[in-house]
Amino acid sequence: MIETEEHELIRNSVRDFAERVIKPVARELDEKGEFSEEITLQIGELGLFGMCMPEKYGGQALDTLSYIIAVEELARVDGSHAATLAAHNSLGILPILEFGTEKQKEEYLPRLATGKELWAFGLTEPEAGSDSRGTKTTATFKEGKWYINGSKTFITNGSVEISSGATVQAVSGTRDGGKKEFTTFLMEKGTPGFTRRSMHNKMMWRASDTSELFFDNCEVPDEDRLGDVGMGSKIMLHTLDCGRLSIAAMGLGLAQGAFEMAMQYGKERKQFGQAIIRFQVNSFKMADMATKIELARRQLYHVCWLKDEGKEYAKESAMAKLYCSEIAKEVADEAVQIHGGYGLMKDYDIERFYRDQRLLQIGEGTSEIMRLVIARKIGVFD
Repeated sequence: MIETEEHELIRNSVRDFAERVIKPVARELDEKGEFSEEITLQIGELGLFGMCMPEKYGGQALDTLSYIIAVEELARVDGSHAATLAAHNSLGILPILEFGTEKQKEEYLPRLATGKELWAFGLTEPEAGSDSRGTKTTATFKEGKWYINGSKTFITNGSVEISSGATVQAVSGTRDGGKKEFTTFLMEKGTPGFTRRSMHNKMMWRASDTSELFFDNCEVPDEDRLGDVGMGSKIMLHTLDCGRLSIAAMGLGLAQGAFEMAMQYGKERKQFGQAIIRFQVNSFKMADMATKIELARRQLYHVCWLKDEGKEYAKESAMAKLYCSEIAKEVADEAVQIHGGYGLMKDYDIERFYRDQRLLQIGEGTSEIMRLVIARKIGVFD
């Protein structure tokens, strides 16, 4: 897919914002482990929340590539703020947009398009990660209402003040053969029995919000059920297919940022009378990094085109997520190597990038699960 002038305008606008607003404070926020509500609101003012949503709900009705470029450009400077944007758009807004009733869309989407409110995706549990069907949170229907009990963990945008709720998967019954039946619900903050707790001491994305959610007999009206009873797993897994593109964009952006840091440092650092970037071993590293980044960008942008054209893209989405997260690891590692000992010091941003890339091979489907998805799609298990 070829970038248009509109795409280039979005790239330049988001890059300028990231350089001016986020970069000067990214290291400090990371060190403090502090979520910035102020910057999040500014991201909303820039129009990056709800980018792909129809205008009637407050969105901009842009294509997928526009959104992916925005995530990429934030990740080029800071993974934490890219994660906030990606989780809200791909995991927070998308299920409501694609599976909500018209009433639900009109109630939630205009609020979520502003960035003044964030919405979370409640799937992962202490014993349900790669195996989403390991969900133990339950939903019991009594007299027209649902009662939710259980917990979720590692939930992005789950507990800061502007987080207004989460889409939650729960076991709502048992089907023939003893298989669990899953249903999803819109759980708003302030619901009696719904408590949220921020998780601290993270290695990565320290300026984003990661939370635990707890449900103690939370009463949810049936009108807040998302989709039909039993559709929960379909809704959540479809959302992950889409969300993987934003994780891929984060990997691509991080790799680009790490590459640029390595290039700048390599030109400034002198050894044996010349810039270290001119040594063949380092020039070859830079050539390999540039090649990987270019291939990753072409692959990811192609999947965006497939999605917008209404074509099947689950396999390609898994491939893009796998490849972009893996090259983020490789490029960040080589960039640290070029920095030498300074690359291990918090005074240099590459140290933060090296930590931030690690989650990309875990979140929204581990690299191992991506390989399993791809293997199934290419017919290995026929």
